[in-house]
Amino acid sequence: MCAVETFSPIAEQAIDFLTAIAEPVSRPALMHEYLLTEYSLYAAVSVGIQADSIISVLGKLCKTDLPVRLMDFIRLHTRSYGKVKLVLKDNHQYVESAFPDVLRTLLQDNTIRDARIVVASEDQNADELNTRMQTFEPVNFARPVSAAAGKRGGKGAQEPSHAIAPAYVSSFSSNNNPQARKSSIDAQQLVKQNPQTPSQPPATENEFIDLFDDDNDPFDMHDDPFATFEIAREKSEHVRKACSTAGYPILEEYDFRNDSMLPTFDLVLKPAAILRPYQEKSLNKMFGNGRARSGIIVLPCGAGKTLVGVTAACTVKKRVLVLCTSAVSVEQWAREFKSWTNLKEGEVAKFTSQHKELLTNDNGVLISTYTMVTFSSKRAYDAQKMMDYICSREWGLLILDEVHVVPADMFKKVLTIVAAHCKLGLTATLVREDDKIANLNYLIGPKLYEANWMDLAKKGHIANVKCSEVWCTMTREFYKEYLDQSSRKRQLLYVMNPNKIQACQYLIDFHEQRGDKVIVFSDNVFALKHYATKLNRPYIYGGSSTADRLRTLQQFKYNPAVNTIFLSKVGDTSIDIPEASCLIQISSHYGSRRQEAQRLGRILRAKKNSTGNSATDGYNSFFYTLVSRDTEEVFYCSKRQQFLIDQGYSYDIITRMEGMETVAPLVYSTLNQRLELLATILVSNDMVDLREIEEDGDEDALALFGITREDALDGDGSGTKRRRSSGLSSGGAVVQSVTSMKSLSGADNMAYIEQNRGGLGNEFRRKKK
Repeated sequence: MCAVETFSPIAEQAIDFLTAIAEPVSRPALMHEYLLTEYSLYAAVSVGIQADSIISVLGKLCKTDLPVRLMDFIRLHTRSYGKVKLVLKDNHQYVESAFPDVLRTLLQDNTIRDARIVVASEDQNADELNTRMQTFEPVNFARPVSAAAGKRGGKGAQEPSHAIAPAYVSSFSSNNNPQARKSSIDAQQLVKQNPQTPSQPPATENEFIDLFDDDNDPFDMHDDPFATFEIAREKSEHVRKACSTAGYPILEEYDFRNDSMLPTFDLVLKPAAILRPYQEKSLNKMFGNGRARSGIIVLPCGAGKTLVGVTAACTVKKRVLVLCTSAVSVEQWAREFKSWTNLKEGEVAKFTSQHKELLTNDNGVLISTYTMVTFSSKRAYDAQKMMDYICSREWGLLILDEVHVVPADMFKKVLTIVAAHCKLGLTATLVREDDKIANLNYLIGPKLYEANWMDLAKKGHIANVKCSEVWCTMTREFYKEYLDQSSRKRQLLYVMNPNKIQACQYLIDFHEQRGDKVIVFSDNVFALKHYATKLNRPYIYGGSSTADRLRTLQQFKYNPAVNTIFLSKVGDTSIDIPEASCLIQISSHYGSRRQEAQRLGRILRAKKNSTGNSATDGYNSFFYTLVSRDTEEVFYCSKRQQFLIDQGYSYDIITRMEGMETVAPLVYSTLNQRLELLATILVSNDMVDLREIEEDGDEDALALFGITREDALDGDGSGTKRRRSSGLSSGGAVVQSVTSMKSLSGADNMAYIEQNRGGLGNEFRRKKK
């Protein structure tokens, strides 16, 4: 574990250096923590930073001597990277290496040997490898910039960027770090070793300006013979994993400028597209040696990930496939390509349940969703025709939006279905609640670049957000039922807490009077509809059609009379709402750290009309999480906040909102109204909308209800129909209830109440006595 003292005069350079060679763990105000792992070293080597340079810099920057074990660890996990490549040629995949002995070692693995395709000429001796000569012409990376940017910079567009010089770094140990990986180096153990590196004085900034030069690419092998063997494309994922386990992670690079097989088309950025410095830096990590490296770029929500992807496509200038999480994201990507580039009509095609368009001239940008591509059951004719088109062609660049969903079993199949020379993953939250996030290292590639959220906020690239946790006391009657009910019913009770509804109403009214645009998030669809209906606001959930979603979003963006919108979890990712400046969260997916960060991202775009003090705080946004006190929601809330706290954010605890009692009229202000609400909740069904799960890629949630993904979708992959044989209603919900006459008669949402008011019944009983 390493730490950077952010108050050092050269801390910015140190942070850039450690971000390139280590994994960020926590980045609060005064001290940043980083963890050195084998995958982080692979990523460092992939962008041209060599082991000797890493050791030399750390030796001069650390306050303690570098232990021998640390240097051995760095050399061990950097010398093998780049020796094995995965190459796509003529829609066939080949494993290549300039070191034949390495390939022979890999072929000893049963997984790799089974995936190998032995051609007729190799039948005599399956251990023999094909050899061929491959040459590369040195190419200088031309960073795509606008004419305005060229004038402003004063340097030629052909000048490549160099890695940022490191600065003064201190090293320390962390005894209780649950995130430490098995392969990571514990600094406390390192200092126990007998160091052989002499202590060196602290570094100065000028000493390391030329240590890392992207032009010195360690993987340039001019005129070197390559040993190669072909593998089955459907088994490429297992080959990547096996190679990574064997200590030879596969390098995937695409020499797009010398590729004469794929047609090149004229795709350039418009002059109005000016990249920010961190966007240029991330692209230099991808194209620093003139070839396109497969990997992942991590930027905060609202920081311009889409423009980074568009610029990467403009650099490659080959056929591009973009995969998103929802149909709304498809529309947004199509709009961004048309807005920032010179693409004409027909050169941007969409493949969704409503649009099935082919590229004119067989070249351009095709945009679809993970669900449409990975659907495995029988398709409609036009959908199958689109899939045949996608599978029969090579793609120069595959852009994977919200790449953190790819490790899910339902989505990672895209990597074997689509034949792509280069893969670019984009996300703001490289985190999952399971252990699958590390799989992206061999599925996609190393992390090429990760931005610092708070640093971008200070520079005004994203909004400066004030996070608050609002504690809402449970009413007496609700808390009594909460203690006696089942788990799912308890969840509904603390979400529908009348005091929470009143707090939500107060915050909406307060921020609407300020002129803010407000988003209210709820995972629970029952609560979403009830809140929105009671407060007379529009809402979007899994059952909303794409047309309804787009219409509601347009009203929210441009209609001054619509200042608040309610969203379910389908709005967590890939929905661009730059006008929103306030977010209220009333229900969430248990302790999901990723969801918390993704929802914060809905309000991260810097606001030009912010009412905050721009002289001190920049553009302000507000993030509220409403929590019912003394419930399990408090525990989940603290777990959800951990990722944002590690990014440098802090939460204010609000136990009482001044002035809320004076607001009139507040909903559920009388006991009778609260009792009526409680009765409605108690007779309601516990339901989960499958469309919410499908668009989020939550296979665990599907498994919880014993449903396969094929059961949740129709034959077109659109998810508009449901199979009743799987217990699915036409509304797309799984109903967990004991069958009764009330259910069969359609009275699940009704209650029979008998009231004794005297009259004829009492007279009859008295006479009978």
